[in-house]
Amino acid sequence: MPEIMTRILDKVNSPDDLKKLSVNELQPLADEMRELIIKKVNTTGGHFGPNLGMVEATIALHYVFNSPVDKIVFDVSHQCYPHKILTGRKEGFTNPDSYHKYTGYTAPEETDHDLFKVGHTSTSISLATGLAKGRDLLGGKENVIAIIGDGSLTGGEALEGLNNAAVLGSNIIIIVNDNDMSIAENQGGICNMLTELRENNGEVKNNFFKALGFEYHYIADGHNIENMIETFSKVKDTDHPVLIHMYTQKGKGFKPAETDKEPFHWILPNTLDHLNDEPQAQSESYESITKDYLLKKVNEGEPIVAINAATPGVFGWNKEFRTKMGSHYVDTGIAEQQAVAMASGIAKRGGKAVLGIMSSFVQRTYDQLSQDLALNNNPATLLVFWGGISNADATHLCTFDIPLISNIPNIVYLAPTCKEEYIRMLDWSVNQKEHSVAIRVPFAISYSGNEDKTDYSILNKYQMVEQGEKVAIVALGSFFDKGKEVKALLKEKLGINATLINPRFITGVDKEMLENLKSNHSVVITLEDGELDGGFGEKITRFYGNSSMKVLNYGSFKEFTDRTPMEELNEKYHLTPELITEDIKNII
Repeated sequence: MPEIMTRILDKVNSPDDLKKLSVNELQPLADEMRELIIKKVNTTGGHFGPNLGMVEATIALHYVFNSPVDKIVFDVSHQCYPHKILTGRKEGFTNPDSYHKYTGYTAPEETDHDLFKVGHTSTSISLATGLAKGRDLLGGKENVIAIIGDGSLTGGEALEGLNNAAVLGSNIIIIVNDNDMSIAENQGGICNMLTELRENNGEVKNNFFKALGFEYHYIADGHNIENMIETFSKVKDTDHPVLIHMYTQKGKGFKPAETDKEPFHWILPNTLDHLNDEPQAQSESYESITKDYLLKKVNEGEPIVAINAATPGVFGWNKEFRTKMGSHYVDTGIAEQQAVAMASGIAKRGGKAVLGIMSSFVQRTYDQLSQDLALNNNPATLLVFWGGISNADATHLCTFDIPLISNIPNIVYLAPTCKEEYIRMLDWSVNQKEHSVAIRVPFAISYSGNEDKTDYSILNKYQMVEQGEKVAIVALGSFFDKGKEVKALLKEKLGINATLINPRFITGVDKEMLENLKSNHSVVITLEDGELDGGFGEKITRFYGNSSMKVLNYGSFKEFTDRTPMEELNEKYHLTPELITEDIKNII
């Protein structure tokens, strides 16, 4: 892709500079910004389609309003790149050496133009109601603007926010960016309502937003900057709640993303350089194993349902899979709470619910996991993907699911180490009737080579993989291979033949096995790919609390990291076999 020579953008380093441009310069500016976003995201990876669709609207927003005095709150931040370019951070898009300087989400530490660090969805309206209420209490006069997509509008908190914003009785402006897409296709009655409004140019008898109490405006072309400036100017400094419904095109300006929106929501680095390449044969993965298992159950006539909350790509649940599943597939929209409660209801009625969820989104389900599912002890299956320590942005860390899930009564949380265990656990969970079950699906696939015949109905029974002495290594799930590396290094460096244990169960301890270790072991170490506080290892430590056994727990600290390199995290958390071996040497 050729280097773009920006001209108009050279004059824009802040929203104040933008306001000095003529209206005729704004569309060429949008074209320049769009080319920068395409090049930058193709280099680094990131959210692609959502940002391309918000370029003109963001220009109009900053042309009319006075950020940071006026407060602009972005929902989920998937569409904040144009905002970053216009608010002093264009270096992160014009200079390849600075591509990683700024996070992909709104970040108050970067600028006063960002109000909140946001990466999860359906929150902007609720946050904006708080800003507006605080302003009113302190006698402020600024505009408060919440931006939310149609997909995010399916989340429960968005509706709670609308409910409260509508009766605020003062200035709050909600902009609904309707591009007829979530991450995948839109789902549900809210989206049907938006479709009716679009098809009738905003003129319908049963207008949901008007019924709530909003002054409603419809913008048919969310890429017409002049029209948006006119509408934004009309509602600026309003003294009552206003909702602007604008129609935009996700992926605007890049034809493949306009045509096939789902795969261009978020892209890997260099994706655009390989659009014409022949598709590569996909190797087996936990995603493909899960798809094959679910399709097999459907073909066998089982009353099984695959459920997800608007993120099918996380689990590889592509269009082909969804089509084959037919009525056995449900996308609840961006509504994890609904997904968990629905899974519980399906299980209660005798169906077999399998809910896929990304670890980072599990915290959005806490009350439903506790009350709707576990308290009722309904046998639904929760598959937790991407759990583990990573160099991710602070908004999408996946280290908290073990403390969260494993401390809710009645849930059995399992951690497979290989394909064979995963299939056995999945099959047991789907067919049993006694427990709510979660399975922490590893990233990289591995194989034991032996069929797993474990009876998982015997809860909290650990596997003694190799019997040794002095040191016992209890290595959970995806950290089992790390446990094997530690065992080998202890043998090499200290001459210790350590015991290696695969616990499989996250939610309980094998009291008999742990008690037996006391006879010929002085140190137990636990390894888990997640937060230590409230985690798996602390259960082991508590068991040995009144004994002479020394216990070392290895995992992540209770903290929000932000794009921290894995090498740095492994050093900080002592997660290398060498550092673990040194720790053992120092206390043995």
